[in-house]
Amino acid sequence: MVTHEVILSWLLNLESLTIFRGIQKHEGIQTLARLCELLLPILERGNTQVSIDEKRLLSRTWGDFIAALLKELDHALVGDLKVTLDGAPADLSLYNLIAHQVLKDENPLTLSMERTLPEDIPDTLKNLAYLDLELLYRMSQLDLASLGETLGDITGVACHLPLQMHLPAPKYALPLLKPDQNWVNALHELGRWIHSHGAGILGQHHAFIWKHVSAKSDDASGSRALHPVLNADPISLQDLSGYEAQRAVVLDNTRRFMEGKPANNLLLYGDRGTGKSATVKAVCRAFADQGLKLIEVRKRDLLHFEAIAETLSHRGLRFVLFIDDLSFEETDDTFTGLKALLEGGLERRPPNMVIYATSNRRHLVKERFADRPTTAMAAEAIETGDVRAFDTMQEQLSLADRFGVTVVFTAPTQDEYLSIAEAIAERRGILPSGADRTQFRANALRWERWFNGRSPRTAQQYVDWLAGGEGFPWE
Repeated sequence: MVTHEVILSWLLNLESLTIFRGIQKHEGIQTLARLCELLLPILERGNTQVSIDEKRLLSRTWGDFIAALLKELDHALVGDLKVTLDGAPADLSLYNLIAHQVLKDENPLTLSMERTLPEDIPDTLKNLAYLDLELLYRMSQLDLASLGETLGDITGVACHLPLQMHLPAPKYALPLLKPDQNWVNALHELGRWIHSHGAGILGQHHAFIWKHVSAKSDDASGSRALHPVLNADPISLQDLSGYEAQRAVVLDNTRRFMEGKPANNLLLYGDRGTGKSATVKAVCRAFADQGLKLIEVRKRDLLHFEAIAETLSHRGLRFVLFIDDLSFEETDDTFTGLKALLEGGLERRPPNMVIYATSNRRHLVKERFADRPTTAMAAEAIETGDVRAFDTMQEQLSLADRFGVTVVFTAPTQDEYLSIAEAIAERRGILPSGADRTQFRANALRWERWFNGRSPRTAQQYVDWLAGGEGFPWE
């Protein structure tokens, strides 16, 4: 059974938060606070004369609180936070709810930790953080089983807890904030974790999409913001075969960028299915633990570069803006905006940001014969010195030239294609030997003739088919 003093102390601790005050806005915390506020006057008068309306409200609020815990558990099981924390199980508990909110909260302290090491944090922020962590630790120790029993005695309805909430606390301990150790002692370690992974939502995921946010789907006006990719492509460098030279360029440029050295914007150009996008995603994942975030920006959102820069420029992390399958039908406003972003605009690209783009077009803009000067026009231009005949072509070429490095991905030769298919099959443990290897290679060549042409993507699709079972399409 919980007492009036325990409930009052929990509410006072919540109201006393300063640095981590944002935790008060969490749905689960607000619901529990509302439950405690309803319970206080009843406990104060000794559980007597409890009306039907009070009982109904207590039962409903308890149900809302358990639902909020379930929602928090669901959020904890997706994204990168669970993996980042050494695979610590995310169970349904008040401890996990509060500990996760500490890791997720974005405030002056955590933003400062993102930019600098914990030993360099101002003492004023540290002292306030010590006080808050002490309060939050006490709040996490509230015995929900006893709270449920107390509510059951008052309402006459059993307020059960899910089974795992009765397990000993170490069963669901987070490495950074342990349930049996005062969190005041974890400030330094917490600061190092935030410095490496990021504060707030940026610390929970490594891949994001910048996209339009609107209450109505047909509303063109509205804000744009970062949205985490909850099921990010898990591809790693070990999953890629072939194109070692191209991948080395991307790796080296990204490594220089992470070390704070001058780095270039990259254009990955080449045939479809050659692994341009996969290379960007795998390389960025390799640096995720060092604070690199991959931000996909769709072409239509490049006009909002100022908002993107304003959101990211003050952060202590590094960002790759990823523009996939970039091409233009004509030189529109987005084309001009990207040119200014790459080089030459008044709005300077922040030093913690580079742009990686992929395209199947070398010069990014669809070329038409009408855009090229005729032989007569060219001859006249040479004779008179008039360069205007070439203006359209020069405008189209100028965008690709503004990327510092162009990495070319060409279609593989037959031997390269077969080597890639064999490497993928070997990683998956289904590469045959002997005569079966010969049949494997023959079928791989049939596959590329029948379907999508010769590319690493085609090799992957062929191996996927084999992994699904025996037989071959249309046989």
